Amino acid sequence: MTRGLVRWVALLALAVGALQLFFLVRIAAMTVVDPQSTTFQRSQGWQLVHNKGHLRWRQHWVDYDQISVHLKRAVIASEDDGFAQHDGVDWSAVEKAWEKNAKADQRATTRAPKVVGGSTITQQLAKNLLLSGERTLLRKGQEFVLTQLLETLLDKRRILEIYLNNVEWGEGVFGAEAAAQHYFKKPAQSLGPFEAARLAVMLPRPRYFEKLPSSSYLSGRAAVIVGRMPDARLP
Repeated sequence: MTRGLVRWVALLALAVGALQLFFLVRIAAMTVVDPQSTTFQRSQGWQLVHNKGHLRWRQHWVDYDQISVHLKRAVIASEDDGFAQHDGVDWSAVEKAWEKNAKADQRATTRAPKVVGGSTITQQLAKNLLLSGERTLLRKGQEFVLTQLLETLLDKRRILEIYLNNVEWGEGVFGAEAAAQHYFKKPAQSLGPFEAARLAVMLPRPRYFEKLPSSSYLSGRAAVIVGRMPDARLP
């Protein structure tokens, strides 16, 4: 009985170690190889095929210097204003998220409270690149490990480049170039401050805002982000 348990524990440890090695090799390769797709993108593509019977996938990789500086500043200002300084996890944002969620739990009655996250750009990239969409403590722990691998093996500029080329900006719309063409009929390099801010504000709910291009919230929030952009520190 004891030997059987030890054997199973050893096999489990070996499997976990092999998985981490696989992730390490994948991320190390990204120092020179541009990822062609992410786990999240493939999942969304499968859902489109399953639900609508066709796959609409718009994505075109562009190098860091071909992405508007306004979009870089807007995304950092909107999603992760400490991106250039933190080590992948913004602990102050995590603490604030816990406080907001605790208050939401106290106010909740029959409706489920809105859960506020504290994910950084690096954490979002880790989740979308290699993990499933399930929300469990085990997956969150793996996300933390991947976040540290990304921060260790890649510099901030490369992390932001990969993020901006793969993040979702609408149904089947992935990356800055596809988003710029889809919404403004221009390359990502030519986006102006307000256009960039609108795209940044869409990120938490891109498919929702794609259907509401005239949303007053979208315009108002974009104006706030434009005001914050000059203070956004780029890597």
